[in-house]
Amino acid sequence: MTLLPTREHALHLLSEMLRIRCFEDRCAELYSAGKIRGFLHLYNGEEGVAVGVMQALRPEDDIAGTYREHGHAIARGIPMRSLMAELYGKLEGCCRGRGGSMHIFDRERRFFGGNAIVGGGLPLAVGLGLGERLMGRDAIAACFFGEGAVAEGEFHESMNLASLWHLPVLFICENNQYAMGTAWSRSEAETDLIAKLCGYHMRAESVDGMDVLAVEDRARELAEYVRHQRMPAFLEARTYRFRAHSMYDPQLYRSKAEVEDWENKGPLIGLTQRLKAENLMAEEDFIRLQRMANEEVDDAVSFAEQGSLERVEELTRFTYAEQTA
Repeated sequence: MTLLPTREHALHLLSEMLRIRCFEDRCAELYSAGKIRGFLHLYNGEEGVAVGVMQALRPEDDIAGTYREHGHAIARGIPMRSLMAELYGKLEGCCRGRGGSMHIFDRERRFFGGNAIVGGGLPLAVGLGLGERLMGRDAIAACFFGEGAVAEGEFHESMNLASLWHLPVLFICENNQYAMGTAWSRSEAETDLIAKLCGYHMRAESVDGMDVLAVEDRARELAEYVRHQRMPAFLEARTYRFRAHSMYDPQLYRSKAEVEDWENKGPLIGLTQRLKAENLMAEEDFIRLQRMANEEVDDAVSFAEQGSLERVEELTRFTYAEQTA
């Protein structure tokens, strides 16, 4: 069992996961109310992966996410106001309302986008890693993707090039057991992800993605390996999404009992129980952190509601690069 950190750090991890959970729960409500449009893929259940990995990364590191990237963005420090405004399609959003749920981007925090294409962030991360190597920077690239991306040709191309070119990339596979509605065991002849990496001579490890402490521990060790050895590494986080693939998904491919079983061993429950058992947290602490998270979400919604839509005359802007002084 991973050693517990200080009370302060443990509560920070719990707070970050609560912020993501509260944000996603509110997004589901807002989508049903017609406030958020387009596609919406929620991160409930996978919070331990984003929060754990982000502890191992530095501000100068590059990040490529998936279309389920709200949790990655929040854990990276992108303001909730900016995120909610983006989901509302408002000008005050981090992408001026043009990206929406699946295309969060924040240059200042080196968050180089969610990606609607399955596995689309993999070659992007290879390019980011190559850029860091050519510029001689100490930074690394981190790439989140689901296990469904493993079936894509770009997965194998990216693994091969990263290893062949000795690129500083940390690949994080969020294995939530289902590629949309297809169970992992029904689509892959070899379900051992680590075994798949043998052909690329890359350091690869698995971790319980529902244990944020274990994720942080493994991610920190692998991130330091990538940073100092200037070689890629692969981390499989075994996790589970509690909600549907997207808001359009009727979830006919799995039972309610299966979902409930995973919910009972979720990252929030697991960390809360352990902290209470070690007398590092009381119920009052949890209530306080949850209240703070909900207040932050309330503020983000209010900000988005009051935001402005981009003027029609501006809609063709950014089609071409603009000349700067």
